[in-house]
Amino acid sequence: MGNWFQQSIVATGRLPLFCYFVMLIAAFIATRINVRLIRAKIGWFRNINVGEMHIHHVVFGVVLMLVGGVTLIVSPESQIGTAVAASVFGVGSALVLDEFALILHLHDVYWEEEGRTSVDAVFIAVAVTGLLLMGLRPLTWNYGPPVNPAALIVGNLLLAVVTLLKGKIWTGMAGLFVPPMLVVGALRLARPGSPWAHWFFAKKSPRKMARAIHREERWRRPVIKAKIAFQEFLSGRHDLPSTRRGRRHG
Repeated sequence: MGNWFQQSIVATGRLPLFCYFVMLIAAFIATRINVRLIRAKIGWFRNINVGEMHIHHVVFGVVLMLVGGVTLIVSPESQIGTAVAASVFGVGSALVLDEFALILHLHDVYWEEEGRTSVDAVFIAVAVTGLLLMGLRPLTWNYGPPVNPAALIVGNLLLAVVTLLKGKIWTGMAGLFVPPMLVVGALRLARPGSPWAHWFFAKKSPRKMARAIHREERWRRPVIKAKIAFQEFLSGRHDLPSTRRGRRHG
């Protein structure tokens, strides 16, 4: 194990990324344990308030990201120094992403259905960091000398945009590292709630929309239910009624 860590992580210069990866996961788990204990009103776990103002943990996350990010910029070129800074950045990232839904909606939806967006954001960050730690790099794939690298990057980006517009978020993100997945995602039928389906299926092709809805209910819904069950096992139930529906922005 020690030899593997030395050869695969330290010798390849991935120690800072490894520290970021570990601290991102550890800080997210610790944060979710803490907020679940606060919600259950167990022991001395309570929200942080200054007067009538509730201080969300995203505030501490932003501060830690600034400290870690600036330290990464100005620190000397040593793996130990950058590893410590990356660890601080990882903790800050976990705190910020855990309240990503609050930033997105500009409203506290932490335990509401919309709050699951925060958990999705953390899962995506962990998945992307894990792929980088494995040595994969986005928008690169060796097809041999005949393929122009610039054309390859542009083509992959276009396929990624189409895949994401079709509502295939995980395929689009993973496809940035494994481009053949983007071809599959771009060619397959869009999800019914995606922008692509709204633009091209809703009025122009009812038959395709019906097929998309059928596939969603038959194949996608069970997967989503399993994902939500796993997320709620880790992060708690997002079971409060939504306060976002029907709100208008001025």
